[in-house]
Amino acid sequence: MDKDSRSESYEKAGVDIRAGYRAVELMKKHVLRTTTPGCISGIGSFGGLFRPELAGMKEPILVSGTDGVGTKLKLAFLMNRHNTVGIDCTAMCVNDIICCGAKPLFFLDYIALGKNVPERVAEIVEGVAEGCVQSGCALIGGETAEMPGFYPQDEYDLAGFAVGIVDREKIFDSSSMVPGDTVIALPSSGVHSNGFSLVRHVFGMNTNPEVIHTRVETLDTTLGEALLAPTKIYVKPVLALAEEVKIKGCAHITGGGFYENIPRCLKEGIGVKIERAALRILPLFDLIQKTGNIPERDMFNTFNMGVGMCLIVAREDAERALEVLKANGEDAYIIGETVLGEGITIC
Repeated sequence: MDKDSRSESYEKAGVDIRAGYRAVELMKKHVLRTTTPGCISGIGSFGGLFRPELAGMKEPILVSGTDGVGTKLKLAFLMNRHNTVGIDCTAMCVNDIICCGAKPLFFLDYIALGKNVPERVAEIVEGVAEGCVQSGCALIGGETAEMPGFYPQDEYDLAGFAVGIVDREKIFDSSSMVPGDTVIALPSSGVHSNGFSLVRHVFGMNTNPEVIHTRVETLDTTLGEALLAPTKIYVKPVLALAEEVKIKGCAHITGGGFYENIPRCLKEGIGVKIERAALRILPLFDLIQKTGNIPERDMFNTFNMGVGMCLIVAREDAERALEVLKANGEDAYIIGETVLGEGITIC
């Protein structure tokens, strides 16, 4: 890139290409944190190059996932904090592909904004890089698009995608699922990155944005801080478990909550019974439900309710699974079992 490149005409239209160069310089240190042995290109190429390690794999399969952060970004705008939503963006992608048993290899992001403020872009990428470090993948490229007149000057959108790899024989497979298998919960860190249109409506943030600064005793922090907590990344503990125990099903609890996501990993003719009393529902969800007078069925059909991921293993493997997960930093616990039938029952 020619750092002396500029266009006065483009600047008059609202796009400062020099700000883009500055943003790239500021983000470099964050991107370098994510470097893995497969990286063979740096920032600035037209394409991100990556050499996967295929040794020992009989039939390598690529697995990809893409997502964004949604209207949780509105919280970041209100709080003027931009270094956590990148973790959310990465998490939403890598947590999806781990449900197939795939190890994330690399990630690319896309930031579209009304005005390119280099320091803010670097903050966003700082979060993306942190998410990549947590999941063991490399940030090998991305795009920053300045779009005046399309986005307000102080707002942006953030999306990305991840590519991972798994040996075909190690893909999580529900074919051996039977009634009586154990359902294990991995705790969430909060709302994660789904349901924020409802959250903003419940707390009246569109008309009273100052509500985010309200300190809530049951949360031991402000409402905004609790809601902005980044999505938890489950890649490393799930991969560690897969080395020790056969995982029959894995569900990332995102939009649609329990009722839409858990069935996606079930064998046909198998349902799940969840013990309501076993769930460790976070106080934040109690606050959302009471404030918005939301029926419990809707809560479980919208939010993760404190469970960011569900794993299904054979009953005889459950104790070992809990041991491995806890050894890898997850306070995992049993919430139910598989049954004959279809869908989810919470009782």
